[in-house]
Amino acid sequence: MKITAVEAIPFAIPYVKPLRFASGEIRSAEHVLVRVRTDDGVVGVAEAPPRPFTYGETQAGIIAVIDTIFAPQVIGLTLLDHEQMHSRLARTVGNPTAKSALDMAVWDALGKTLELPVTELLGGFTDRMRVSHMLGFDEPAAMVAEAEKVVDTYGIRTFKVKVGRRPVQLDTAVVRALRERFGDSVELYVDGNRGWTTSEALRAMREMHDLDLLFAEELNPADDVLGRRWLVEKLDVPFIADESVPTAADVTREVLGGSATAVSIKTARTGFTASRRVHHLAEGLGLEVVIGNQIDGQIGTACAVAFGAAYELTSRRAGELSNFLDMSDDLLAQPLQINGGQLVVPPGPGLGIDIDENRLQHYRLDKK
Repeated sequence: MKITAVEAIPFAIPYVKPLRFASGEIRSAEHVLVRVRTDDGVVGVAEAPPRPFTYGETQAGIIAVIDTIFAPQVIGLTLLDHEQMHSRLARTVGNPTAKSALDMAVWDALGKTLELPVTELLGGFTDRMRVSHMLGFDEPAAMVAEAEKVVDTYGIRTFKVKVGRRPVQLDTAVVRALRERFGDSVELYVDGNRGWTTSEALRAMREMHDLDLLFAEELNPADDVLGRRWLVEKLDVPFIADESVPTAADVTREVLGGSATAVSIKTARTGFTASRRVHHLAEGLGLEVVIGNQIDGQIGTACAVAFGAAYELTSRRAGELSNFLDMSDDLLAQPLQINGGQLVVPPGPGLGIDIDENRLQHYRLDKK
């Protein structure tokens, strides 16, 4: 079970329509496929989505750090050396999605070697999750129309509404339009991606006090330390820390400092090994947890549902598992399917997924 090679392959798949939110815009999934090979001939895969506006990573940077720093550090380790690998990768500052993809590819290879699903190796609580769909910036009527389509086609009834960096009245009008259209038949929460000031965030939440929101996420910048604490104290819904908590230590700081009361776990950011740390910490602190989405493709989504389904805490709430629906294509031989508002963990060993080599050849940017 020794690691013999690591590959970082750039690819790009266009989105059907741009996804817009307070911290950026995505028009194409310019991601990196990470492959780990072992001396037994097993190949594990995962996906690294660069988000320069959140973590500073780029596609070229992910490839460079994996090829020149991470691969030499993990080749020769076994698939069971999770803590040794975590320690070695931690010597390099930052690069969270590069580290996470490498970690998850190792877990995929381990599951394939042992002929067991990764979700069972992690915890095995269930084999599926309810799905939450993310609604990006648009006019109220357009966002309601998109939600109607998602409800009718996929049975999804939880929506994360992107807000911030627009007039507050427009964002609150969108959320109100969604509630008026669907009544209490859907769950709604808002994500500001740090786009509002503290006062704007409080004003917006007061305007939406009657809309029965589940959560409020990253409404204002975390480095507005006193403002964030002041805001959280005044809210009557859990405040999710997301991009402000990339590590378990950050979760501890934000929660104990009064700047958050819930956390988003994104396997694209913390892999499986570090996500377990965040999960166990959240469980011990009694925090609400949601499985977030780094605008993942289907590979990343398979990783997210494998982790979310593994634990009771992470499977309580709908996970953000549908962003791949906005992509024009993907790399999987057997595409993921959302039915009745749920995503089932792909059956089979490891992550239960296989790469379509023809699609990879078509979309890869290095054309090897």
